Amino acid sequence: MPHCEVMPYHGWQECLRVSDGNWELIATTQVGPRIIRCGFVNGQNLFWEHPDQQGKTGGSEWRIYGGHRLWHAPEHPIRTYAPDNDPIEWDWDGQRLLLRQPTEPRTGIQKEIEIRWGKGAVEVVHRLINHNLWSVELAAWALSVMAPGGRAILPQEPFQPHPEALLPVRPLVLWAYTDMSDPRWRWGNHYIQLRQEPTMTAPQKCGVLNRQGWMAYYRHGELFLKRFDHHPHASYPDFGCNCEVFTNAEMLELETLSPLTRLLPGAMLEHTEWWSLHRVGELSEEETAIEAMLKQVQL
Repeated sequence: MPHCEVMPYHGWQECLRVSDGNWELIATTQVGPRIIRCGFVNGQNLFWEHPDQQGKTGGSEWRIYGGHRLWHAPEHPIRTYAPDNDPIEWDWDGQRLLLRQPTEPRTGIQKEIEIRWGKGAVEVVHRLINHNLWSVELAAWALSVMAPGGRAILPQEPFQPHPEALLPVRPLVLWAYTDMSDPRWRWGNHYIQLRQEPTMTAPQKCGVLNRQGWMAYYRHGELFLKRFDHHPHASYPDFGCNCEVFTNAEMLELETLSPLTRLLPGAMLEHTEWWSLHRVGELSEEETAIEAMLKQVQL
């Protein structure tokens, strides 16, 4: 059974630690909603924390803070970067932790994150609620900001030979600053990998329509795995992406998106991820090694 306790953490006086004794999540309450830590008990934090923003609250500027956050897409300088610097409401009922942000004054959208501990995985439910008097088209955008020095792993679609397969199987979306020759990328037959390198400052990003329903981050012998649903008849943001990865010199982001939804006044949108942590030991970039590891974690 998981338990929840109130505790100070890295400058914030009230945070919430939820743990089953094996691994733990820590969420802030003075800002957010943010899940600022994810890791095994007494182990590394697989989430990145901004060293100059720990413990900060208030103010009108948007801060990244680190950890896991909820945005709404498509990206826009006003809508997306609405500050989340104020206290949130929270509730623990013995099984699930609910984190609820006040309605954003700029957008009229309210955000919630609900954490439900299950056997072997944690269900993280993201909600957007429209408190405007008009409908809004948007998508839930869940971003896990990962600690430096690891690498993201995204699945390719299953290989089929030509001419057996004649039609395309999914979009691969690039940004204006994406450099496909950057050595941090590895474009494999079965996986796309992106390393986080603290010495390389140029940002990199790509997005895909991920029908396999998972993405992962490997760091120092441990794997953070997130699963999500693919909705085959839905329209997704960013030319059809439900899965994106971004890196710069500080961190790397694993991002999933819900379908684009016309949210009526008073209506709510839900987007769910399932998280799990695994000790996998050394893991090379070779695809055979990744395939063997995935069998080990029973993907």
